[in-house]
Amino acid sequence: MIIDFNDIEPTIIDHFKGGEKHIEARMYWDGTTRIMQARLVPGASIGLHTHEGNCEILFVTKGEGTLIDDDKPTLINAGQCAYCPEGHSHSLINSGNDPLEFYAAVPKQ
Repeated sequence: MIIDFNDIEPTIIDHFKGGEKHIEARMYWDGTTRIMQARLVPGASIGLHTHEGNCEILFVTKGEGTLIDDDKPTLINAGQCAYCPEGHSHSLINSGNDPLEFYAAVPKQ
């Protein structure tokens, strides 16, 4: 199956998961798994949240930011992948000067 994010209208979500500014996301959801292509402008973030009943895989394609992984900040750059297992928490902050673009997959939502 091919998911063409160019065919999906972007959604702007203010203060996603309690974060700063907004996220621009193109989302696919089949009722079980959510896959999205997303963009955070400089200073924007996804709020800290815990994954209960699912996990999340996040792959940065452009830019740089700060990943908060169970309260531990770590720099994340294009080409790197972050994994948040079930029962753990994370947040993503665009701490760079350019947009931060990434793909995320949340199975069993």
